Amino acid sequence: MRLVIKYQERYSRGELLLRTFFGWLYIFLPHYFLLFFVSLWAAILRFVAFWIILFTGRYPQSMFELQAGLLKWTVRLSARAYNISDGYPAFGVNGTDEFTDLVIPYPEKVSRGLTLVRLLFGIFYVYIPHFFILYFRALFVGILVFLAWWVVLFTGKYPKEMHEWAVGQVRWQMRISLYMYFMTDQYPAFTGDELPEEKEIPVSIATEE
Repeated sequence: MRLVIKYQERYSRGELLLRTFFGWLYIFLPHYFLLFFVSLWAAILRFVAFWIILFTGRYPQSMFELQAGLLKWTVRLSARAYNISDGYPAFGVNGTDEFTDLVIPYPEKVSRGLTLVRLLFGIFYVYIPHFFILYFRALFVGILVFLAWWVVLFTGKYPKEMHEWAVGQVRWQMRISLYMYFMTDQYPAFTGDELPEEKEIPVSIATEE
């Protein structure tokens, strides 16, 4: 997996204020209304995919692509919620974005044993340890996002270190989702940093090396 949320040299103060006071109305309300129904369908497909993986060791590619598109959609929304991307997020599982990209390589095989283990014990060895750390990390990131809001308002620039912390929060959560949705057998790393092997995956937006 590779997640990139582009760092902008300049951020719009007008968009920042608009998102802050009216984002719930024109961004999050319509998007999450649609996401509710798409997520229900995706959950049904994950249930079906579980049994297919259990008997064949393969994740049906069309189902995989829908799950990937759903995660990309949530990334676009998260980027605006953290104010780390300007612009209006595209609707739909096929939507694209000039500031964000999430690339999820399709696995040729998925471990049947790990699929069962994740279903039965994932809450204990994935959710509990990861979300225990992510809870405190989220509190810290929330403070950084609040401080960054004021910096953007007065300077038009988002402190790069704060941007990286916010991106890391989204990246960490995406790794957990991929693992628990049976989309990868790689256990999620306990870090929000981009891993060396992730940097080798090409993305559709320009990145700084």
